Amino acid sequence: MSGGEARAPAVRRPRGRPAERDGPSGWRPWQRDVRRSLGGGDVSPGRGGMKGDFLGLWNHVLAVLPAGPCPQPQAAMAARLVKRCACLLREATLVSPAAAPAVVSVGRLRLAQVGRRTLTSSATSPSSHFPRSLSGLLEKEHVFSARPQQQEVDQLIEKATRPEELLELLSGGHCLHGNHAALVLIQLSRLLSDKPEHKASLMQDARFQQLLQLVNSQIASVWHGPLVRLLRSLYTLAPPSACTQLQSVEQEVRWRLRRLRYKHLAFLAESSTAYMQQRGSQELLTELLVSLERRWAEIEDGRTVVALMAKAGPLSEPLMNRLEDKCLELAEQFGPDELRKVLVTLAAQNRRSVPLLRAVSYHLVQKPLPLTKGVLLDLAYAYGKLGFQQTQVFQRLAADLLPHVPSLTSGEVARCAKSFALLKWLSGPLFEAFVQHVLDRAQTVPVPHLCNVLLAFAHLNFHPERPEQEDQFFSLVHEKLDLELTGLHPALQVDVVWALCVLRQAREAELRAVLRPELHGQFLEAQSPKDQGTFRKLLHVNASAQLEHPGYAGPRLPAAALVPRPSALDRKATPLQKELQDALKGLLGSSDRGSFAVPTQYGWVLDAEVLLDPDGQFLPLGSFAAPHLAPPRGSQPLPPGAKRLAFLRWEFSSYGSRSRELLGRFALARRHVQAAGFLVVDVPYYEWLELKSEWQKGAYLKDKMRKAVAEELAK
Repeated sequence: MSGGEARAPAVRRPRGRPAERDGPSGWRPWQRDVRRSLGGGDVSPGRGGMKGDFLGLWNHVLAVLPAGPCPQPQAAMAARLVKRCACLLREATLVSPAAAPAVVSVGRLRLAQVGRRTLTSSATSPSSHFPRSLSGLLEKEHVFSARPQQQEVDQLIEKATRPEELLELLSGGHCLHGNHAALVLIQLSRLLSDKPEHKASLMQDARFQQLLQLVNSQIASVWHGPLVRLLRSLYTLAPPSACTQLQSVEQEVRWRLRRLRYKHLAFLAESSTAYMQQRGSQELLTELLVSLERRWAEIEDGRTVVALMAKAGPLSEPLMNRLEDKCLELAEQFGPDELRKVLVTLAAQNRRSVPLLRAVSYHLVQKPLPLTKGVLLDLAYAYGKLGFQQTQVFQRLAADLLPHVPSLTSGEVARCAKSFALLKWLSGPLFEAFVQHVLDRAQTVPVPHLCNVLLAFAHLNFHPERPEQEDQFFSLVHEKLDLELTGLHPALQVDVVWALCVLRQAREAELRAVLRPELHGQFLEAQSPKDQGTFRKLLHVNASAQLEHPGYAGPRLPAAALVPRPSALDRKATPLQKELQDALKGLLGSSDRGSFAVPTQYGWVLDAEVLLDPDGQFLPLGSFAAPHLAPPRGSQPLPPGAKRLAFLRWEFSSYGSRSRELLGRFALARRHVQAAGFLVVDVPYYEWLELKSEWQKGAYLKDKMRKAVAEELAK
C-alpha cells in the first residue's frame, strides 16, 4: 500500500469470541433466524439450562455452514433443524422422575424411532403435532409400530379354518382394531376362494358389515402390507359396485402409493389389475402404472419383473419398455423357469423384442441349464410364435426334446410339431420320432391332433425316411379321415386336404369332400384375410385334382371362381422380383415376347412367361393359346417343338431354416406349373445374390433356359 493512502483503525476483538459479521454480539445474520425460531432464547455455548444441551448440535451446524453470509435456503434449513430438536428436548424435560425407568426400559432403538417420527412431522406448530409428554408419545408408538408383537387374536385369525370362527371374534371379547379387521377380511377371502356360492350370504351377514365399518373407520392406521392384501381380498369377495368401504380402501391405497414399497406395488399389479379394469377403477389403475414405471429401478429380482411383464406390461407401453430394460439387466441371473416365462410373456403379447430375445437365446446356449420337458415345449412355442431365428437354440431344443418324445401326449406332439413348422426348422430324427409316436398310439390319437401333425409335415414338406413307416402313417391318416373328415370345421377340412395334396397323398374321396358346392360355396365371396387364404388353398386343391389326378371326375370349382382376383397382384414387388424383371426385359428386347407377374387359374402367379421356338428364339405370346389363364386366351396352337417357360423366383422365405429345400407350399407350386406344361426356370435367391453386373444376370438367365430345355429333351 502506498504511503499516501489512509489506513482504517484496527478493531480489537475480545479474545475467545467470534468476529462480528454484519451484526452485533458476534452473531451471523442467519443466527438471528435461529434465535427467533427458539422464541428469542440464546443458544450460544455455555449458557446452561436446556439450551446448553445444544452444544454438540450447534458446533456441527457452525462447522458445515459457511462462515460468511449464508444463503437464505441454508439459513431456513438450519433454523428448522434446531427448532425441531428443541421441540423434542422440550418434551423430554416433561418426563417425571417416576416415568424415567419406563423410558429407559424402552431402549435406545425405540427412542431413536420416536425421534425419527417426530422429526418428520411439521415444525410449524409443535404444540399441535406432539403429545404433551414423552410417555404418551411412546405409548402411541407402541400401538402403531411397524412390527407389533403378535397378540392372541392374531393367532386365532391365522388358525381359523371356517368363516364362522372369524366372525365370532367380534363377539368374543377381543379388542379388535383396524388391522385385525383387515386380517379377518383377508382370511375370509382366502377361505371362500373355492366357495363362491357362500360369498353372497356373507355380504348379508351383520358381522361382516361390522368388519367393513371397523376397517373403514380406522383405515389410516392399517399397515401397508395388510392394506394392499385387503384391497385384493375385497375384490375377490366381489362386494356391490357401490360399496363405500371398498371405495375408501381404494382411495387410501391411492394416497399411499408413493410410500408403499415396490413389492407392494408389484403385488397390486399382479393380483388386482384385472379387478380394477372390471370395476372401472381407472384412476387407481393409472396411478399404479405410473408409479411402477417411475420406480422401475427398484426391481431387484427376476420374479417381480416377469410377473409385471405378464400382468401390467400390456396395459402400459412405457412400463413394458422399462421392464424389458430391467430384464436385459437381470437376464444373467435368470434360471430356466424365468427365461421361459419371459419368452412366453412376449409370445402371448406378440411382442418381438429382438434385444431381449437375443439375450435369452445367448444364455440358453451358453449356460448348461437343465431344461425340463415343459420348459422345452414352452420355448419352442414362444420362438415359433415370435418367428425368431436362432439356429443354436433350435438345435438344442430338438436334441433335448428327442428323449422326451415317448413320454409326450398327443397334444404335446402336435403343439411341438406346429412350433417347429412355424420356425421352418426340420429336424429329421425328431420328426421321425413324432411319426413313430403317432403310430404307437394309433387307436387313441384324436383327429384334431393328427391334423395338426399333418399340417406341420406339409408346411416343412417332410416325408418319413422309411417307406414302410410312411405307408403306415398315411394309411392311419386316411382311416381316421374317412370317418371324421366331414365333421371337422370347413376351414380345417380344406387345410387337411391341402396338406395331403402337398405331400402327394390326397385321394379322390377327400378331394370330392372339399370341392363339393356345399363347402366351397362358403369361401367364394371371402372377405376376411383368413377366408381368402382358405379360398387360395381351395384353388390349389382344385389344381391338384385337375393336374395330378387325371381320372378325377368329381365336383370342381366353377369357372368364375378361377378368375384371379385383384388382391393376387396387389403385393409389393420384392427387390429380387424387380431385378429379375429388369434383366428379362433387357434379354427379350421386345415387350410382346414375354409376360410378367402372370396370374394363373391354379392359384399361382408366375414371375415371367416366355415362348421358345425349336431354335431357342423368343416367340410373341399374344396369338398363341394360353390354357393356364382364366379365362383361357388365344386359339392358335404352339408351333411344333416350341417350349413354354415359366420363371419362378425363390426368396429366402421359400426355404426351410438353414436349408435349400423348398417348403411344402412352394414345392406344390413348382409341381403344378410343371404339370401345366411349363418348363420351370428356378431363380433361387442364393444364386442371384452372387450376380453383380447386368451382363452376369443376362448370361445366368440364358444358361438357366438352356438347361431347362436340355433336361426336357433328355427325358
